[in-house]
Amino acid sequence: MRTGFFEPDKFQVVLNHLDQPLCQLMRFYYITGCRKSEGLTLQWRQIDFRTGTVLLDPGTTKNDEGRVFPFTHELRELLEAQRAATEHLQREKKTVYLWVFHRDGKPIKSYDGAWRSACKKAGLPGRHVHDFRRTTVRRLEQAGVSRSVGMKLTGHKTESVYRRYAIVSKSDLEEAARRLDTLDLEGNDRKLASKS
Repeated sequence: MRTGFFEPDKFQVVLNHLDQPLCQLMRFYYITGCRKSEGLTLQWRQIDFRTGTVLLDPGTTKNDEGRVFPFTHELRELLEAQRAATEHLQREKKTVYLWVFHRDGKPIKSYDGAWRSACKKAGLPGRHVHDFRRTTVRRLEQAGVSRSVGMKLTGHKTESVYRRYAIVSKSDLEEAARRLDTLDLEGNDRKLASKS
């Protein structure tokens, strides 16, 4: 069973070795935890800036169920930048592009070689784009999002699979210990205050 995920600093190092179109796509995966095919086939008709949502159509996801991913601030900024770049290209080429993520208007078909090369240059060989799904689940858990809501966002049908993606790292354990210290200190302060 794979357990890879990306800490923000490691993710940034990989981005430094990718071209702009792939950087944008990988940032989308990092934020949303979408599957590879969901990002590659995403079209502008699925982005609603008014309601602030990404809509994945029924029949286009692994479990065939549609889902909605509300914008985070970072996701809105990413999609607005992508839209501005696409609109600029459309004016320049006098044509309309359907795909959110593209290379000069052409859909990105494959990026495996570029991805492997970027990871190797970043000192992270063997990382997979699918690791972003684990990363997103981990971030949702860290943010205290309930599992039922997290599963809806990422499209996991069963809690057992979702739990497998909720990777716990050494830094998570250290943070838990720090929180216990804080709790103990606060508890001791209350006890001392009640005695005086």
